[in-house]
Amino acid sequence: QVQMVESGGGLVQAGGSLRLSCAASGRTFSSYAMGWFRQAPGKEREFVATINRSGTSTYYSDSVKGRFSISRDNAKNTVYLQMNSLKPEDTAIYYCAAAASYSVIEQQYLYWGQGTQVTVSS
Repeated sequence: QVQMVESGGGLVQAGGSLRLSCAASGRTFSSYAMGWFRQAPGKEREFVATINRSGTSTYYSDSVKGRFSISRDNAKNTVYLQMNSLKPEDTAIYYCAAAASYSVIEQQYLYWGQGTQVTVSS
C-alpha cells in the first residue's frame, strides 16, 4: 500500500505560480504511475496530469497543457506539479494518486492523497 501526502497549495493571484508536492511512503513508489487530479466546488473530480513510472512520459489535460508540468523524483518518493500562469478556473482541491499503469482514467488509480487546496484570485 502507498500513502501520500500533498503539500504546496495556497492562495495565489491570477498569473502566478505554485508548486505542489506529493510525498509517498513505502519502497515501491517507482512501481507506480502517478497522477494529479482536481475537484472544483460543485464539480466532479477531473484529470490534470500523469507521469509514468520512470518519469519519461507525461500527459496533460487540454485545460492545463503548456502551463502545468508534472515530474517525479523516485529517489525522494515524490511527485511534483509545477503550475504556472494560474487562472481563477484552476481553483480546486488537488489530489495526487498512484496507479499500476500510466492512465488518465480516475478509476484506475489505486491510492489517493487527502488533497491540497489551490485558490487563484482574479
